[in-house]
Amino acid sequence: MFDLPTIWAGLLALVILIYVILDGFDLGIGILYPFFKKGEERSTAMNTVAPVWDGNETWLVLGGGGLLAAFPLAYAIVMPALYVPIFLMIFGLIFRGVSFEFRWRDPAHEKIWDSGFFGGSLLATFSQGIVLGAFVQGIEVENRAYSGGWFDWLTPFSLFTGLSLACGYSFLGAMWLIMKTEGSLRDRLYKLSVPLMLIVFLLTAIVSLWTPFLSPDIYVRWFKMPTLLYLSPVPILAAFLAWRIYANLKQRNDNSPFPLALGLFVLSYAGLGISIFPYVVPRAITVTEAASPDSSLGFMLIGAVIFLPLIFIYTGYSYWVFRGKVKSGEGYH
Repeated sequence: MFDLPTIWAGLLALVILIYVILDGFDLGIGILYPFFKKGEERSTAMNTVAPVWDGNETWLVLGGGGLLAAFPLAYAIVMPALYVPIFLMIFGLIFRGVSFEFRWRDPAHEKIWDSGFFGGSLLATFSQGIVLGAFVQGIEVENRAYSGGWFDWLTPFSLFTGLSLACGYSFLGAMWLIMKTEGSLRDRLYKLSVPLMLIVFLLTAIVSLWTPFLSPDIYVRWFKMPTLLYLSPVPILAAFLAWRIYANLKQRNDNSPFPLALGLFVLSYAGLGISIFPYVVPRAITVTEAASPDSSLGFMLIGAVIFLPLIFIYTGYSYWVFRGKVKSGEGYH
């Protein structure tokens, strides 16, 4: 239960979850961008994430580097299988970052940079969803190497997970902006949030019901006794959090919907982990089979124990420093 490969699998799962949570809401703001009025509303929305957005992507780098170092076999299989959507994701993140910075420094071409911010955010998010869907669906492996085609990642399920993640990030971004803004922008988001929430819940339910039918192994975990009894708290808690989000939105409670939405993402992520563990390449390569030698994992674990808490501290401190509402006309750029 606590061997080094399993410990590293848990650490990487945690790092990826943190990335999804932190970069998810600022990518969601980019996807929602066309719904905001030009000028102050768009500037205010961007200013809510200006101090933290680039730091959020630290966790993506940690996840990719950690996968290569701790599970090189999995990295060698997953990357060739998902080259195209991963490249598109990186391209979207780069273009989004450039647009974010140049919007303030080149106001003469603000429309171009606004379009880049929206397009880059949407492309990065949709690509992440495709990667997720293709990964869960399974990767063709033969003789410990990828044996599929160039476009095996392009399936109805992966496209649907791409759409679902785009809507999910948008919802998370809306909850963040409700917490961080006031006035007309916050009012607009309250109007958008309930319809968006219903769409997200519907898409999440479809993905959750579709996933077990991708593999008999996943189906048994979720729909057969006694595991059905053990795992039933996950959907029950998700339904409870959904109800609390809806109630708080109706009461216009600014501070509660965002942490509750984070809870939903954590539960969804837990469901994904339940579906695929102990595989690091679903139904092909286990965590133990893909891991580096224990001597390497142990050496790297020392560094992780030292540096991960430091990253947690400076990330938490940055959010603490820039806590509170961002008023129109104010910003950190």
